[in-house]
Amino acid sequence: MNDPMLLSHDGDLFVINKPAGWVVHPTNDPAMKDLVSWLNTLTGTSENAPIHRLDRETSGVVLMSPSPELRAELGEWFAQNQVRKEYRALVYGSPPNTMTLDAPLFDRRRGRPLNARTRIETLERFVSCSYLRVQPETGRKHQIRQHLQREGHAIVGESRYKPKKFLRVPGFPGRLWLHALRLELPDDRVIEAPLAPELDAQLTLLRSLTEDPR
Repeated sequence: MNDPMLLSHDGDLFVINKPAGWVVHPTNDPAMKDLVSWLNTLTGTSENAPIHRLDRETSGVVLMSPSPELRAELGEWFAQNQVRKEYRALVYGSPPNTMTLDAPLFDRRRGRPLNARTRIETLERFVSCSYLRVQPETGRKHQIRQHLQREGHAIVGESRYKPKKFLRVPGFPGRLWLHALRLELPDDRVIEAPLAPELDAQLTLLRSLTEDPR
C-alpha cells in the first residue's frame, strides 16, 4: 500500500494525494490508516480535518485544513456543486465516445432517490476495457461507481457494484480503478493529483499490448 503524498500547502489549505486503501476520517479500527491522523502527525497538530471525502477504495486529490472557517467556505462550494471534479476510471467494455448518466440514486439517509448526473468521455479503448474521463456534476455517495455499473460498464476492480460479466484485464493492480485527478474551484484555482503509480503502470501495459507492431 502506498503512502499519502502532500502535494502542496497554501496557508491553511493542504492538498493530499490519497492512496487507495486509506480512509479519510479516523475509525475505530486501529489497523485502518486514515488521512487525518497522517496529516496531524506530519504537521504536529490535532486540528486538521477534511473538506470533502473520497471512498476508501478510490485514490486521488483530497483537500484538508485546520481552519474551521476555510473548511466551511470550501465545504459549501462542494455542497452546492460549484467545484468541478474530474476522475479517471478503467471500465469493462466499450462505452460510447461521450455519454451523460442521470439515473437518480437512492439516498439512505434521506430515504428517497436523489438526482445525480455524471458525464463521461472515452479516452482510450483496449481489448476488454476502456479508459474514461469522468466528471460527476453532483456528489451522491458512490455516484460514479453506481452510474457506470448500471450502464453496463462497471469499474475494473469493483467488488460492490460488480460487472454483469467478468472480463480478464491484463496487469490488474488489485484495487478499484478510480482516481480523483482534478478539482477546479470557483476562485479559478486548479488542483491536480497525479495518477497512482499502479494505475499508470497498468495503462502503460495495456497500451503496449494494443500497439500496432508494423
